[in-house]
Amino acid sequence: MAKNNLVVMVLGSKSDKDWAEKIGEELTRFEIPFQIRIASAHKSPEYALQLVREYEEMNKNIVFIAIAGRSNALGGFLDASTHFPVINCPPQSDKYGGLDILSSLRMPSGVAPATVLEADQAALLTTKILALIDLNLQKKIKEYHKDLVEKIKKDDKAL
Repeated sequence: MAKNNLVVMVLGSKSDKDWAEKIGEELTRFEIPFQIRIASAHKSPEYALQLVREYEEMNKNIVFIAIAGRSNALGGFLDASTHFPVINCPPQSDKYGGLDILSSLRMPSGVAPATVLEADQAALLTTKILALIDLNLQKKIKEYHKDLVEKIKKDDKAL
């Protein structure tokens, strides 16, 4: 099944690339293939829709991750345009007092991208979604959780 999995990170602009690479590092840990693309819901909506259509034609299990700062319409746009899961993971920003996150959280009815704030969490949620149909990823998630528990126990004993 792993050969049939694909994560597509869609960036609102090139400035979001560093954040995508952080997510990519975590996806690599789980051996999940990914692609990074750029398409803006505000500046190039037709192109963004074209990208979604291209990926929908593939015979793959796809998760889209929308990575857009400032006013993030991208996650909602992608989610409204596809039957595949969409995860918002906007880059961290201290601008606007952090209120720009609201554009990733408030969605109209019928549009439901998940929103996570950390790169590793986006990769973990993606892995769990794909693990629903991939036994190999299920094993990797269980091992990941086991390692977390062992670290907690080790830290506890060290106190």
